[in-house]
Amino acid sequence: MANKLRIHSLESTAEAGSGHATSCLSCAEIMSCLFFSVLDKNDEFILSKGHAAPILWAALAEAGCFPKDELKNLRKLGSFLEGHPTARMPWVKVATGSLGQGLSAGVGMALAKKLKDDDGEVYVLLGDGECAEGSVWEAANSAAYYNLDNLCAIIDVNGLGQSEKTMHGHNLEKYKKKFEAFGWSSIIADGHSVKDILSVLKNAKKLSKKPLVIIARTVKGKGVSFLENKEGWHGKAPKKDELAIALKEIGPADIELTSRFECPKRASSNFIDFKLNDYNLGDMVATRAAYGKALVNLGEKNNDAVVIDGDVKNSTMTEYFFEKFPERSFQSFIAEQNMVGMAVGFSAMGLNPFVATFSCFLSRAHDFIRMAQYSFANIKFAGSHSGISIGQDGPSQMGLEDIPMFLNIPGAVVLYPADAVSTEYLVKETAAFKGISYLRTTREKTKVIYKNGEKFPLGGFKVWGGSNDDKALVIAAGITLHEALKAQEILKERNFPIRVVDLYSLKPIDEEGLMKEAKECNNNVVVAEDHYCSGMGFVVSMVLGKIKNLCVKKMPESGKPEELMKKYGIDADAIIKAIINN
Repeated sequence: MANKLRIHSLESTAEAGSGHATSCLSCAEIMSCLFFSVLDKNDEFILSKGHAAPILWAALAEAGCFPKDELKNLRKLGSFLEGHPTARMPWVKVATGSLGQGLSAGVGMALAKKLKDDDGEVYVLLGDGECAEGSVWEAANSAAYYNLDNLCAIIDVNGLGQSEKTMHGHNLEKYKKKFEAFGWSSIIADGHSVKDILSVLKNAKKLSKKPLVIIARTVKGKGVSFLENKEGWHGKAPKKDELAIALKEIGPADIELTSRFECPKRASSNFIDFKLNDYNLGDMVATRAAYGKALVNLGEKNNDAVVIDGDVKNSTMTEYFFEKFPERSFQSFIAEQNMVGMAVGFSAMGLNPFVATFSCFLSRAHDFIRMAQYSFANIKFAGSHSGISIGQDGPSQMGLEDIPMFLNIPGAVVLYPADAVSTEYLVKETAAFKGISYLRTTREKTKVIYKNGEKFPLGGFKVWGGSNDDKALVIAAGITLHEALKAQEILKERNFPIRVVDLYSLKPIDEEGLMKEAKECNNNVVVAEDHYCSGMGFVVSMVLGKIKNLCVKKMPESGKPEELMKKYGIDADAIIKAIINN
């Protein structure tokens, strides 16, 4: 079967004219053992070395997930057999290809199985090259911390990367020492011996109460003499004449094997509505606190809701959920990449993960967020401590780049509430939404300005004021909405009425509604945002065209929130000045 998978991999990449054939050949015995002897119906498999997708497709086809004839459509437009695994393939739960991410998702899956009392195992096949990624060691650390004895990593140590030899080449002891230092059990195996691999896979897990790593020595291009251990073949498909030689060397492989592996179906969570907390108009409440309180009410009704923290739960206020539901609360510590990867794993298992940290630290995990969309992940992100309004902590803690990270994800929802009432309602909206969402919260307390029971549907906005005499439209969200409302009151006393829009939903956005409001204000539009110039102003300008955008245009410094908002021109005075001079 290993040779049959080799043949499929070579033929499909040759037909496509591209692909990573040699990376498939090195793991053929590992894949044959997994799919035709080890994997059971409750087990999960992640191909972290996603460039070896052709051999995954070959194994799934041989396992009966889809007709083998489909393999000839590898990498062709319209086929679900893409160059690297994505969730367009119905039997892929975790998209890979950006290396170093599979093990984190495996940690999330393994935790989810324990939470669900599911006795299945999670297997993750990594390449040796991707073990240079720090995220692999974040995941290794986390797996040991949670004693994930249901997680098995297999490293295909073929010794060659894309452009040269890997960091450790075939020095398997290096990998063994590293994983053992992180608290794993480790076994070195011959990656081309079916007997050795089966013995390790079937017996080792019974002997260990720790996560297990199998370090398999392999040869890149195994089975084809002109490919074996040769540099310069990574990502290259054999030509017709080369394919003929390769197939002759491998020989016939007409065997049929039955697999216990069941083509996995994606699970999904079901949302149950929950009660929101009441607030008094005029109360001073931080939106981050309202977010934390709403999560508790959500968790009481929705048993599939889990929360993942990056050691800031007493700042994002997810600590309320941790206190109430410790069994569904997971600490990633200061490892934001692994935090998001865990969420992908939880989502793949049908749970509803809520991930919260400072908005600035999400930039560290952007590649994981980007890849989550290709897994069709259902993850609810929250970023607190947004903008210069956090004050004295200084620019390293100020989320000023976070909004575009989520605007650029097709289908994602981006929300920025201004008070406690709107925050809680939008937590409910994101919980009901299937996909990736981002809720931006504010560190300091802001006034409650909406009545209990007010609705905030996705894609909506709220209008303050509104008369035929309005001379300008100010669009704001979050902290700057309160500055815009101050400006509105000051200008009202000067007999200069303006209209204010609370654009709590940046994506989706009500384009027609915004154009109507702007037209009624003579298209004199000012946008005020606590973000660099690529956030809300960009979104609005795409709808309305020319606007005056008040945003943070220079690198900020430490100071009191009110001082910073004045210095960088996003406070009420700056709004008034922009309106008068626009």
